[in-house]
Amino acid sequence: MSGFNIQELMSQAKRQYEVLQKKMQETVVEGSSGGGTVTVKMDGRKQLLSVKSDPEALKSGDIEMLQDLITAAVNGAAQKVDDAVQSAMGGMLGGIPGIG
Repeated sequence: MSGFNIQELMSQAKRQYEVLQKKMQETVVEGSSGGGTVTVKMDGRKQLLSVKSDPEALKSGDIEMLQDLITAAVNGAAQKVDDAVQSAMGGMLGGIPGIG
């Protein structure tokens, strides 16, 4: 097992995790639905930052439709966060010996 140092590996993993956490905190994605009727912003930790809706959507009085649009926009943003994490993890794991 020459060249394999578990402490160094754990140290590298911890540094990579800290870099990933900082990157996710700084990442902001946008999700929208209904052709832009509802737009949400979410950070890389899946914290919802803002929700915007077209005022016309409120005038229709169809609350269920608006709720569905908000749900779809939030789910779309969450999927973008998942994609960003997967992409970042793939790049980071390549730098750890024995994994990438």
